[in-house]
Amino acid sequence: MSIITLFLIAVGLSMDAFAVSICKGLATPQFKIKNALTVGIWFGGFQALMPMVGFFLGSRFEQYIVSIDHWIAFALLGMIGINMIRESFSEKEENETAAFDVKTMLILAIATSIDALAIGISFALLHVRIVYAALFIGITTFILSALGLLVGNVFGTRYKAKSELLGGIILILIGFKILCEHLGLIGA
Repeated sequence: MSIITLFLIAVGLSMDAFAVSICKGLATPQFKIKNALTVGIWFGGFQALMPMVGFFLGSRFEQYIVSIDHWIAFALLGMIGINMIRESFSEKEENETAAFDVKTMLILAIATSIDALAIGISFALLHVRIVYAALFIGITTFILSALGLLVGNVFGTRYKAKSELLGGIILILIGFKILCEHLGLIGA
């Protein structure tokens, strides 16, 4: 997997955490580096952990699904992307609080990283170097989450929907690229 593809996946996966960080920034009366580090560590940590868990699950069952792995990767990325796009058009308001306690952050970190578990399964089927990929995703999410807190604090929720829409489109396009590569329609 190329560094550009991995970067686009990392950015796409980070968009949920970025959007939640924007909401937390909006609810936070004053931007503090401590809070930016907190969201960055929680979201980035879980975005790094979940692909590894998915990778090991995918590796365990690879022998049963190797003939259709590219279709699975395409379907998983497509479903995640479509869900993110759907959420970007949702009128539902999220009631985000400024709480940065362990319970709140754990729930948010798990909720924003479930997609990364599915990506990890895809990575296993594509034989991606998981430690490198997971660290790259985690660091990207750390940076974008910390930045999201600042953006939310300064600009509010104006960019939340756009970030989810962009992330969804990126993931769908990457899934389509993987499918086309495996079907021989484009070069790897």
